[in-house]
Amino acid sequence: MANAAPSRLGQADLTGDVQAIFLKVFAGEVLTAFETSTIMKGLTRQRQISSGKSASFPAMYKASTEYHVPGAEILGKDIAHNEIVIAIDDLLLSDVFVANIDEAMNHYDVRSTYTTEMGRALALAYDKNVARNVIKAARGSALFTGDQGGSAITDADSDSNAASLAGSIWTAKQTMEEKDVNVDTTDVNAVLKPAQWYLLAQDPTLIMNKDVDGDGSFSQGKFELIGGVKVSKSNALPWGTNDSANTAIPTANRIDMATTTAAVFTEAAAATVQLMGMGMESEYDIRRQGTLMVAKYAVGHGSLLNKCAVEIKTA
Repeated sequence: MANAAPSRLGQADLTGDVQAIFLKVFAGEVLTAFETSTIMKGLTRQRQISSGKSASFPAMYKASTEYHVPGAEILGKDIAHNEIVIAIDDLLLSDVFVANIDEAMNHYDVRSTYTTEMGRALALAYDKNVARNVIKAARGSALFTGDQGGSAITDADSDSNAASLAGSIWTAKQTMEEKDVNVDTTDVNAVLKPAQWYLLAQDPTLIMNKDVDGDGSFSQGKFELIGGVKVSKSNALPWGTNDSANTAIPTANRIDMATTTAAVFTEAAAATVQLMGMGMESEYDIRRQGTLMVAKYAVGHGSLLNKCAVEIKTA
């Protein structure tokens, strides 16, 4: 009796690697899930490097003025410079071992679940680390003599009172402007946990008044701006957690945010350095009769201009 000739669903044009098509689709869906799930990506600065272990971000302070005395030589004034070095963290992985690879790849709903969860896992880690460094900026000192560092607003009921939280967001923007942060031509962002976002969205007097943009709708629970500040929500934000002893994350990102309610910041508050973008690898293991799939990236995060960040906290 002759052996059957199976039609390999992952083979391109009936030749070559029997996983060729599957891997491309899988990798694309991981990337899509990652891009869809991140909210912090794009809200702070990003830089791509081709090699090395870190990147330097230059910083310059403002110029000075003086009155000229007739006849005196004009020599020029110094402008203070500084730099912030952000190192690449270890390679971050999300891995899945599939014992019955053909079945997993052929049945869309199964494969879709794996790809979505791998992308979300990497996105969750990315957002958490950027958020941690925004809070580190808010708690950081001035980069230059005569300048100012980050800020904190203590609002005891900011986690439970919509009007109080909205007022603190206004105050955060004002605080940055008083430190010479350009809040008029630069996007100012506020990021909240869903509980606080829905708290704001449920307040009919707040959502419909002049504090919120014209697209605000109480019936739809929709708003985007408060006092010109773009408001976003995510479960990935580590507000309300103490990561100061969390050995699962890089040492530089460990911080206590147990009383943090929100962060208000501009894109200059923190930065991400990317050495290796989102990648996908797959290898069949004959000894284990299955395929190991790994999604990965290598990035590093750090705070930049500390005065560009404000932490809103309950205590």
